[in-house]
Amino acid sequence: MIAQAPKLAVLVKGWPRLSETFIAQELVALEEAGHSFEIWSLRHPTDVKRHPLHDRLRAPVRYLPEYLYQEPDRVWTARAIARALPGYTEARRVWRADLRRDPTHNRIRRFGQACVLAAELPDTVTGLYAHFLHTPSSVARYAAIMRGLPWSFSAHAKDIWTSPEWELREKLSHASHGAAFGATCTAFGARHLRSLSDDPARVDLVYHGLDLSRFPLPDKRPPRAVGAPFHMLSVGRLVEKKGFDRLLDAFALLPGDLDWHWTHIGGGELAEALAEQAQQLGLSDRITWRGACDQPEVIAAMRRADLFVLPSRVAANGDRDGLPNVLMEAASQRLPILSTPVSAIPEFITSGTHGLLAADTPQAQAGAIIRLSSEPEQALQMAEAALDRLRNAFGMAPGISRLSARLSDLCGVA
Repeated sequence: MIAQAPKLAVLVKGWPRLSETFIAQELVALEEAGHSFEIWSLRHPTDVKRHPLHDRLRAPVRYLPEYLYQEPDRVWTARAIARALPGYTEARRVWRADLRRDPTHNRIRRFGQACVLAAELPDTVTGLYAHFLHTPSSVARYAAIMRGLPWSFSAHAKDIWTSPEWELREKLSHASHGAAFGATCTAFGARHLRSLSDDPARVDLVYHGLDLSRFPLPDKRPPRAVGAPFHMLSVGRLVEKKGFDRLLDAFALLPGDLDWHWTHIGGGELAEALAEQAQQLGLSDRITWRGACDQPEVIAAMRRADLFVLPSRVAANGDRDGLPNVLMEAASQRLPILSTPVSAIPEFITSGTHGLLAADTPQAQAGAIIRLSSEPEQALQMAEAALDRLRNAFGMAPGISRLSARLSDLCGVA
């Protein structure tokens, strides 16, 4: 039985978000494990569609002022309440030290949002948990200092690799009001964060895993006939680190006798630029841009495809994927996988065993596509191996069990 009074406040960047279903998956599982919490979102939703997981969650959702000027009365009332809290002076000192190193409007907004959070949190809340180690964790940290509460985080990818080192070190240090614990979803990221922490034990490796009950297993795929149309699928935001610009260049290198088509699912800031690139390469008639889709649509697209392609790379600002959940989703549908050996992707896929990992160059990716299209039986063998690995090593239950115990300790729940 879930208690009515929340012990935990969960901070997220935006709610709900189709591109962050791994967060929804985790929160639904934590509710099922008995945790009572409120969700506090820094931003309002922008996605038109919702994921079925969002409808399963019972936790109330509250929105902090996305921009302080939009809710001045709420902000000033909260600041007056926050200034009376015992930790306000220390929180302001910590924030001003951060502001000197990061003199941005975003840093000012974080403190204003933290004042609102600290003023409006129910008295029953005894711990805070932030998804992402950058902005949400800053708001959680400042508010936690004001209220004298412990806080924690889950780190993923961009927040690890684009945050300044000084900020990561302080959020991982007891002396500077750092997190009581942090979870991250790859061994690659965990090693980096542990190297910056005053106590490596405060960082846990917690793979997201996949709730296989949400991804019904299809029948075994028959091998595609050599020479038959070859359908490729990608699911991911149209941003630099996903590498779709290089994939388009790879498509331009494919031989003329390969009858291929590529479908992309997802939105993003590079949508127009990539569509223009495809047109200049003469590929537009071989590409379908579907935009954002919900889970049933994604599963249906995976079952129609012959190959899943995710050409991840390191962006110019250091941003990169962790271990994209969509690779596990593709594996759950017995769909052969082509990706790159970037970040934590090799933690799930051993190239030549569970799929192919090609260098993030057009030439390497084109060569891998040609190989997989011409060796359909080997491609399906690798897909079966990826499914076995998913079942045996990347189930969701162990990670949720570990995280649940950590959050119970954080909130003082027996």
